[in-house]
Amino acid sequence: MLSNTLLEFTAAAVWEMAARFSVSLQGIWPETLKLNLNNTMNYELDHQDIRDGVKQLCTDFPGEYWRKCDREQTYPQEFVQALTDSGYLGALIPEEYGGSGLSLSAGAAILETIHHEGCNAAACHAQMYTMGTVLRHGSDAQKEKYLPGIASGNLRLQAFGVTEPTSGTDTTALRTTAVRRGNDFIINGQKIWTSRAEYSDLMLLLCRTMPRDQVQKRTDGLSVLLVDMGQCPKGSLTIRPIRTMMNHATTEVFFDDMPVPQESLIGEEGKGFRYILSGMNAERILIASECIGDAKWFIEKASAYASERSIFGRPIGQNQGVQFPIAKAYAQMRSAELMLREAIRLYEAGENPGEEANMAKMLAADASWAAGEACLQTHGGFGFAEEYDIERKYREARLYQVAPISTNLILSYLAEHVLGMPRSY
Repeated sequence: MLSNTLLEFTAAAVWEMAARFSVSLQGIWPETLKLNLNNTMNYELDHQDIRDGVKQLCTDFPGEYWRKCDREQTYPQEFVQALTDSGYLGALIPEEYGGSGLSLSAGAAILETIHHEGCNAAACHAQMYTMGTVLRHGSDAQKEKYLPGIASGNLRLQAFGVTEPTSGTDTTALRTTAVRRGNDFIINGQKIWTSRAEYSDLMLLLCRTMPRDQVQKRTDGLSVLLVDMGQCPKGSLTIRPIRTMMNHATTEVFFDDMPVPQESLIGEEGKGFRYILSGMNAERILIASECIGDAKWFIEKASAYASERSIFGRPIGQNQGVQFPIAKAYAQMRSAELMLREAIRLYEAGENPGEEANMAKMLAADASWAAGEACLQTHGGFGFAEEYDIERKYREARLYQVAPISTNLILSYLAEHVLGMPRSY
């Protein structure tokens, strides 16, 4: 099927040729030939019913809504509530606990569609990828206590406390400690870039329960706690917002002799690092799906504008200098999408697709950034105008070159664990 842009160019070229030879085409050939741009990406997608439902929900949250949230740095409470009420945030929770019991591919379809429609799932996506740790390693009592409330929306599991100011992505060097005292763990330390902590009831917290100098392997001695932040005594938990270049509701969190019941421990004490790792493949896959959605949004905006914007008597998209970056971004997006599908296939087959999940995240983040660059450049000065939403989405897309893992660390992983080269750090 021919793209809108190509059809536009074909119509314009025919009229230009006719004028050159003084031939009238009035009533014979249209001056412009346009199709619905949604038809330009008409390859088959999975979970179409879910995608259609999410798309319909997103129509209630147009650009004006997101611009206001961005301008005021406010949490998109209404959007998150709508996703909760529609059951999309409980998609991965088993039916026995009140969720939909859907597969990871369904979760990926939900998040991709949110971003494809110009919205932003960052306000709530953590609930999907933190869920794996609870589902795989939590006790039956923990699941029965928390999952029904999360599925209904009465509880929110949106905070993921891992990164610290001094250790960054060197997770095994974290300093937050949990020491047994009576029936509690006493938590002391600090986390940073803990997004949505202000809007979450529960936090999945990684901390050290055995000193680093007492373990044989540096990955040992770390434990995961499911913290009910509403039960923490006053003064033991401090949350401070961090303003960033995009509206991401991120924070730094301080723990000062904060007691947490021992029954909050997820799985075995000291095995927390592997529990967190087991959930990171799902995290990479779901973030990659958001990046695919962003790339599609950028590409559609750029293609439409390039076809409609006429300078010097012809559409700007008729110039290869405008065409090619958009076309290349599309090729990058499709390539990343295929890798993402493979990562999902392996994950749902019960395998451990560390290589594929990391590559999908890296390729999708690169594709969304390339698409953002092409879209902004195509729009010229208008791309910087708030009302077009491009500058907002551009800022949001840039994050995924760095988070939740930087592109360079993915390359280091591939070099060492896939290609067998010496460890670089």
